[in-house]
Amino acid sequence: MMAKHIIVDAFGGDEAPLCNIQGAADAVKELGVTVTLVGDQQKIEACAKENNISLAGMTIVHTDEVMGMHDTPTDIVKAKRGTSMGVALDLLANGEGDGLVSAGSTGALLTGATLIVKRIKGIKRPALATLVPTPDGAYLLLDSGANAECRPEMLVDFAVMGNEYMKRVAGLESPRIGLLNVGTEDTKGDTLRQETYALLKASDLNFVGNVEARDVPAGACDVLVTDGFSGNVVLKLTEGVAVTFFKLIKRTLMSKFKTKIGALLIKKDLGGLKRLMDYSEVGGAPFIGVKAPVIKAHGSSNAKAIKNAIRQAALFAESGLIQAVGEAVAPGKKEE
Repeated sequence: MMAKHIIVDAFGGDEAPLCNIQGAADAVKELGVTVTLVGDQQKIEACAKENNISLAGMTIVHTDEVMGMHDTPTDIVKAKRGTSMGVALDLLANGEGDGLVSAGSTGALLTGATLIVKRIKGIKRPALATLVPTPDGAYLLLDSGANAECRPEMLVDFAVMGNEYMKRVAGLESPRIGLLNVGTEDTKGDTLRQETYALLKASDLNFVGNVEARDVPAGACDVLVTDGFSGNVVLKLTEGVAVTFFKLIKRTLMSKFKTKIGALLIKKDLGGLKRLMDYSEVGGAPFIGVKAPVIKAHGSSNAKAIKNAIRQAALFAESGLIQAVGEAVAPGKKEE
């Protein structure tokens, strides 16, 4: 990985600023990146000193304002522009970093990414893209929560962006594009799904058709395209099922003496499976469709998740994805 400079919203998320500072320090040490922490300098330095965290390889841009999770997202453009998230977005827009990581409000980060960092020309709406594990790798879910209401051409944009992401970041030669629907037949679904199906079928993408939710976890496609409302439901359901699944396994293994012995024998293998489903291993979800890498980390991100979100931002910046998406957008499309 080439050395990259990543901007971190030090006060975004439930565990800020400690986990954000520790994650950034770990990233500097392990990944060779440099970091700008944005937030209250006195609090950052005091937290680092109290927890014996080195700030080597990091600079601090001071602001004592914070974007709250319950603040109106559009305030990030004006009233909350001076918050740690707003200042971080301005730094990225001004070319003072290669990427940005924030565990703060999704809505505010999307609004800021769209209106401060700005969209790639030709893209109607950026999408929140989440890698979700499958038995043989992962699929990219987009939109996973940024755009609740979509038009068919927006879903086609998501497909194009997801295709380029999986080619450049995941190394797939011809990603399989699927459309989330209630059935596999081309006549299934509402008007949005039917019109999107027709557009994707006529495109040059490797479109494999409609995909039912039950087939998604098995890896029926490499890119799953849907509106942000449906995508967020799929994502949250997947997270919930994974947590419940491991609770049931633990309950079963701890129920009898013989199963407890079995648990000891497979403990290492179960640990690997649990890590596969752990969001902190991925770090965060990129907003694809804006002019610079913006990574949305989970609101409850620990230091490991922040470190891996920084890794993802650096890889995103190195991938050439933004230029590739711009080139892949159909000629003649105009920004709205």
